[in-house]
Amino acid sequence: MNALDRLHSPNLGLFLIRVMLAAVFLFHGSQKLFGAFGGYGLDGTSQWMGSIGIPMPYVSALLAALAETLGGVALATGLFFRPVMVPLAFTMVVAAFVGHGGKGFDAAQGGMEYPLTLLLVVVGLIFTGPGALRLGKQEVK
Repeated sequence: MNALDRLHSPNLGLFLIRVMLAAVFLFHGSQKLFGAFGGYGLDGTSQWMGSIGIPMPYVSALLAALAETLGGVALATGLFFRPVMVPLAFTMVVAAFVGHGGKGFDAAQGGMEYPLTLLLVVVGLIFTGPGALRLGKQEVK
């Protein structure tokens, strides 16, 4: 594959989508995992998850934080892409319908439209794959 084929617009489009999503998930995962960017870390996130009835709140917080952080890395690099996108999609299902679902589509109240949008973009990327602009070996077609 030559350089022009790698920069073909669908590959560049997938790359731009991946980079933006990577930033979003790395940001939110770091808030949950490390307390970065004004986040509450695992303790605060697990307390909040427990307060809304999510079972095993510490384990759930850790799994969500890892899914978002590792999902951000996979989106940025394209490495281990599909296997990492599946738990990330599941995390967004929980975020949309459990964490934000009671607020409907009310963006002012932190409704479900944002995590639902992230979910659908992640699922779309599971079907398309990361595109040619990524690290590692190219898929055989």
